[in-house]
Amino acid sequence: MRKEDSFYLGKIARKHSFKGEVVLYLDTDEPELYTNLESVFLAFGAELVPFFIEKSSIQKGKYLRVKFDDVNSESEADDIIGCAVYLPISFLPKLTGTQFYFHEVVGWQVEDVNFGFVGIIEHVNDSTAQPQFEVQRNHRTIFIPAIDAFLRKIDRTHKKIIVETPAGLIDL
Repeated sequence: MRKEDSFYLGKIARKHSFKGEVVLYLDTDEPELYTNLESVFLAFGAELVPFFIEKSSIQKGKYLRVKFDDVNSESEADDIIGCAVYLPISFLPKLTGTQFYFHEVVGWQVEDVNFGFVGIIEHVNDSTAQPQFEVQRNHRTIFIPAIDAFLRKIDRTHKKIIVETPAGLIDL
């Protein structure tokens, strides 16, 4: 499994018991979707390694208590504390309407209802206060906030996002 073919689910936050159980922080709004997983991938450097789940249960909101098949002691649990946890992209639920996953729109066209064709999304920057589409246009990068107020339509068939931005934003 490659990171490019997977999504970040969370990370191993801490040990739970002396028998190798750990607590996984889930970076999701719907932790209940991930209670019956058979396996996950843990990141060790650039490598993703499969770990099979013996049992799991939700604990206090966004935490999942997990017992992996081959982790049976505190010292074995110590070895995976802090590891990022990934799942294949195919595990993500399908979205509709103006909802989308950031990874799915990279390479899509952006069209403004007033301006016309803007460019191609190269990246979605989600490290700012609001996520932004980084759109390549004529060898320049244009930043368009990826917010509901600007989104008009997500056309998955034609891989196009229709936005309505304030006058002058595209020309900045």
